[in-house]
Amino acid sequence: MVVGGRGRRRGAMALRLALLTAGVVVMLLPFAYMLATSFKPNAMVLEIPLKFFPEHPTTANYVAAWTSNRFAQYFLNSVIVAIATTAAALLLSSMMAFSFARFRFPGRSLFFGLILIALMVPTMMMLIPQFLLARDLHVLDSLWGLVVFYTGGNLGFNTFLLHSFFQDIPSELDEAMIVDGASPWTRYWRLILPLSRPALATAAIFTFLASWDEFTWALTIINDPSRYTLPIAIALFQGQHSTSWGLVFAASAIAIAPVLIIFAIFQRQFVAGIASGAVKA
Repeated sequence: MVVGGRGRRRGAMALRLALLTAGVVVMLLPFAYMLATSFKPNAMVLEIPLKFFPEHPTTANYVAAWTSNRFAQYFLNSVIVAIATTAAALLLSSMMAFSFARFRFPGRSLFFGLILIALMVPTMMMLIPQFLLARDLHVLDSLWGLVVFYTGGNLGFNTFLLHSFFQDIPSELDEAMIVDGASPWTRYWRLILPLSRPALATAAIFTFLASWDEFTWALTIINDPSRYTLPIAIALFQGQHSTSWGLVFAASAIAIAPVLIIFAIFQRQFVAGIASGAVKA
């Protein structure tokens, strides 16, 4: 019976590994093909028989993508918007989460419930009201218009995520700092934030990715080509170079690079935050 039980466990483990391997291949194969094609000369992209790895790789596609169609300026616009949005959303949502987790005030449950309800509203339903509000605030056709509404769009999820993490920090630590005369701001800045780096890293990754990849709102309010962000630039790039797949894939690879860098920087804290949430659950 013991031998049979071990055999079944090994068979189940082998099946899980096979399924995970197949999933990884399915997810990574298109990305790997895009990356390999970006190093091919355009004449070799559709060669028959198809070769996954180029025999004579070249970086000409990357140079052409970066220097054509004001691509570098669009890249800089996206960097500014994503960094500003991430910083503002983390600061505001962590302050809101700290208030909900550590203070008792009238309407606390109501306000937190409204935040959760707002998370359930489809983004497309808010497009016209947001446009009218942006017009009244005079932030149409500006990068600040993107930052303001991207920040607002990420506040709900970040507050919910951080609130759950802040609640699990022992309140005795707050009480010890209160005895020492620490103000709420001191407790927030010197106690809560340092102990919440995994949760903050997780929120930072999600916020950066959401603002970096967002297309619909940017297309709605941006008319000046000098203020286009990278998702709009990629769409235009594909329209102007639809048959130059090496060039299009090189531009797409450049657009993906910052996301990979951000994840690499915060990877350890991100995994720690997921593991911590799993243990608490």
